[in-house]
Amino acid sequence: MGKETGFLELDRKDRTYTDPKERLKHYKEFFVPLGEPALRAQASRCMNCGIPYCHNGCPVNNIIPDFNDLIYNGDWLNALEVLHSTNNFPEFTGRICPAPCEASCTLNIDDQPVTIKSIECAIVDKGWENGWITPQVPSQRTGKSVAVVGSGPAGLACAQQLARAGHSVTLFEKNDRVGGLLRYGIPDFKMEKHLINRRMAQMEAEGVQFRTSTEVGVTISVSSLKDNFDMIVLSGGAEEPRRLEIPGAELPGVRLAMEFLTQQNKRNAGDDEIRAAPRGSLTASAKHVIVIGGGDTGSDCVGTSNRQGAASVTQIEIMPKPPEKEDKALVWPDWPLKLRTSSSHEEGVDRDWAILTKRVVGENDVTGLECVRVEWQGGQMQEIPGSEFTLKADLILLAMGFLGPRKQGMLDQAAVELDARGNVAANVQDYRTSDPQIFACGDMRRGQSLVVWAIREGRQAARSVDEALMGVSELPR
Repeated sequence: MGKETGFLELDRKDRTYTDPKERLKHYKEFFVPLGEPALRAQASRCMNCGIPYCHNGCPVNNIIPDFNDLIYNGDWLNALEVLHSTNNFPEFTGRICPAPCEASCTLNIDDQPVTIKSIECAIVDKGWENGWITPQVPSQRTGKSVAVVGSGPAGLACAQQLARAGHSVTLFEKNDRVGGLLRYGIPDFKMEKHLINRRMAQMEAEGVQFRTSTEVGVTISVSSLKDNFDMIVLSGGAEEPRRLEIPGAELPGVRLAMEFLTQQNKRNAGDDEIRAAPRGSLTASAKHVIVIGGGDTGSDCVGTSNRQGAASVTQIEIMPKPPEKEDKALVWPDWPLKLRTSSSHEEGVDRDWAILTKRVVGENDVTGLECVRVEWQGGQMQEIPGSEFTLKADLILLAMGFLGPRKQGMLDQAAVELDARGNVAANVQDYRTSDPQIFACGDMRRGQSLVVWAIREGRQAARSVDEALMGVSELPR
């Protein structure tokens, strides 16, 4: 694939970011894409490696060598067709996916993987710029109806596939806008929301009906959906947050990351302060901020806090600091555990690892956070005697992950079986729950995960629903 000697002649080159001092002044995307000659050169580095491990590394199984070869040869339109054959929304994954495909690239053995993510993003962006992406309206309708509950990436992918199969699809979303965590959990500086809006317009033209501000289990009952639709797909998120169970955690200055991120995204969307902050305005301006949790959500809190003008930002993690570089012989082609520094980290933050929180300091509000250092031995955590310390804090943001979907309302009414982790029980062969009329996919089924996994599950669930309705399905799996 590509140029046979490309990987020998060219080093990896990726898109860059604008200067942190400039990008901290706004909430717009700030990556600087590669020009077309550079992209074609980077695509030429894709090896004829025999076994393309990138296929397996990519949860949607993108046909990566094929679109790399097409880009190298300047055939952007066919590259877009290949990309869309496995991924409904490459402009989402091309911006916020951590790119496990690149970790699996054969060239990553030498730390020089093909810039797959940037090439993917460039293909779909060029497709939109040139008007190549249009609604795919089915030639005939089946007369069958499906309710899809939750408009995150799993629900969007599922709904689009089912509409293209000719079914009547209604997508229910409890929030005022479509997108789930894509809309309100991902900061605009990582992914601007007009990208969701134009996909909504495409899907509406394909026949999908969107019903926002409609919470199934509250606004409308599950029994009503069962009476009015042939099939139901539960594609909501894993929204039950892991909370901080220490003294003082009830103080007003201890807040959930999703509340913090959602408020800023609503402000960016033009919502007034009251609408954006039903529990009161939440801002990091002039505050000493502590982010608890070392993952992507914590990183997003760091970037947002700096843009709001925080006095300082500290991010702590209970697990030990990962190695700077993975042992390729041990982990390749799997996703490696290693130290990752995001663009938000580069904008300014103090990071610390192996930290256990003990008590939130303060009377009427937060003034500090008492911590102790820990060491891990044999998978067990032990506090280090004499290592106690206190961090100054005005705002503590909890980004410690999620425990699964919320049970109140929809799931209680649906009465479907849950797995041992509290997620909706459904296998990956047919995505059917214990109720034969109800399917489940995405984070609600698998727990918190990546956007690219959500798209995969939404697509596969759509095929299973189509097959259940029609007996056979031509949708790709």
